[in-house]
Amino acid sequence: MRVALNWLALLLLFAFASSCKSAHDRALEDARTRVGGDPERGAFLIQRYGCGGCHRIPGVVGAAGKAAPSLASLASEPYISGNLPNTPENVMRWIQAPHSILPNTKMPELEIGNTEARDITTYLWSLR
Repeated sequence: MRVALNWLALLLLFAFASSCKSAHDRALEDARTRVGGDPERGAFLIQRYGCGGCHRIPGVVGAAGKAAPSLASLASEPYISGNLPNTPENVMRWIQAPHSILPNTKMPELEIGNTEARDITTYLWSLR
């Protein structure tokens, strides 16, 4: 009987441990649900477009720029570009056409498409 209880306890512990997700995994899942893109592709696109030349972006190789704000906690910021409410939709707009929002911004127009902007935004929203 005691052996059976030990096995049951071990089985329950294993089931509980395997169902637990790390904070990073929960943030990725939340970003996928909220924004709807592919965060892994977003990280790749951030590197491909050279965003890290100006921004510090955790998890993106070489993204250690200091000329623009760090994007480490973008999802928790109340505004982007100083006065635009921070929503996934507004981040996507900013990524695609920053000069339409803030004409004198140094942020370049990179001709990023809707799907790419969604993937990049999903990655940025997964950073917590």
